[in-house]
Amino acid sequence: MNLLEQQLHYPLGDVLPEPGTTLEVAPGVRWIRMSLPFALNHINLWLLRDEMDGPNGPVQGWTIVDCCISRDESKAQWEAIFATQLQGLPILRVIVTHMHPDHIGLAHWLCERWQAPLWISATDYNVARLSTRGTTGFGGESAARFFASHGLTDPDSIEKIRARTNYYPSLVPDVPRSFHRLMDGYTVRIGGRDWTCISGYGHAPEHIALHCAELNLLIGGDMMLPRISTNVSVYDVEPESNALTQFLDSIDKFSALDTDTLTLPSHGKPFKGLHKRIEQLHDHHRDRLAEVMEACQSKPCHAADILPIMFKRPLDLHQTTFAMGEAVAHLHALWYGGQLRRTLDGDGIYRFSAV
Repeated sequence: MNLLEQQLHYPLGDVLPEPGTTLEVAPGVRWIRMSLPFALNHINLWLLRDEMDGPNGPVQGWTIVDCCISRDESKAQWEAIFATQLQGLPILRVIVTHMHPDHIGLAHWLCERWQAPLWISATDYNVARLSTRGTTGFGGESAARFFASHGLTDPDSIEKIRARTNYYPSLVPDVPRSFHRLMDGYTVRIGGRDWTCISGYGHAPEHIALHCAELNLLIGGDMMLPRISTNVSVYDVEPESNALTQFLDSIDKFSALDTDTLTLPSHGKPFKGLHKRIEQLHDHHRDRLAEVMEACQSKPCHAADILPIMFKRPLDLHQTTFAMGEAVAHLHALWYGGQLRRTLDGDGIYRFSAV
């Protein structure tokens, strides 16, 4: 446990749900943990006891929040849960916090498996549907050109990015053909309790967290993680975005909640200390911005110049693409803030220098 984690409280300690099982974290709220074949090796998913109107009256069952990527191992874990953890009740709906593959990958399969509707923000639904049919943000010619314009000019890396045309569809082969829209401030009635939608930006197009005041509980998705700062990136599909400022403004919304709120993150362990974690994330990005600013005061820098400043460890290509997006996000925050100027030089690369 690092120093920042020690400032948070983990009510369940080191207890984790076993694969194929669930662990109750609050009345009617159960924790599922599934493995991922990435450096970030797990995702937390949630089962909420629910009741919905049916043709012959109320129907008892469960709501799923987030899905895992599409692969046979994940489907097998879900089948084990269906067989042992649902008390013989059906899945009534599937809620997805945002469109990243580990969250929406199996939504189509789950919705078809249970004839259940998908609930998600409209922005993330439509971006997910487009991404299953293309290479948006994750590879292909457009992504290669974007990263090259920010200084990633190694021919081998650029060619690998250009060739990575099936990344998103390989993890999210399809999405349901219809959805129920979630929006900021919208109230979803789940299991006799009200859950309020809180939108977030900078990490995903329109991320939806869910807060239940009655339980003093927040399903924070990727907007509020206890151990790491979620990836905040600029990509080719929105090349001029100010993602970092959007992210920091978004997490400030959670300041209105009780600091003792039990926060359920998509990665890591459930924790308390919400206000402290918001403060830590602001401090983290303030430090990174100061490092980036110092580098740009010494000489004009492109995003690839910033990588060894922001990321001290070796990066593989997969990590490099995320790191490049994050470096651009920090440069853009300073640029939009008026502290840096941006120039497009004769070599086709954007460089940033102190005003």
